[in-house]
Amino acid sequence: QVQLVESGGGLVQAGGSLRLSCEASRYTFSSVTITWFRQAPGKDREFVAASPATGGTFYTGSVRGRFTISRDIAKSAVYLQMDSLKSEDTAVYFCAATIGTPKSYDLTHQYPYWGQGTQVTVSS
Repeated sequence: QVQLVESGGGLVQAGGSLRLSCEASRYTFSSVTITWFRQAPGKDREFVAASPATGGTFYTGSVRGRFTISRDIAKSAVYLQMDSLKSEDTAVYFCAATIGTPKSYDLTHQYPYWGQGTQVTVSS
């Protein structure tokens, strides 16, 4: 069982920055892939960025170069640094986890563990 707690959402102007945190508990953190998804009103939940258990990072095209995902093993946390925010980044952001490495990082059904979500609102 992996428990996830997100924090760091809020309201920011376009061009600004926010950092989201996802703290994981009750599992060997180094064995867990943690991924950020987001869901805008009326839209499906979409992949944002992944921090695989095996290392490396993956991003969806619309955030590449603006968002940075990082992992702090000592704190059992994954962060999503979001810079140059745009109004289209407005969504509820969720972190999700799975043990090991999923077959496809961008499919929600690959992740059995989810956080409660944190709202990010970017005003234009």
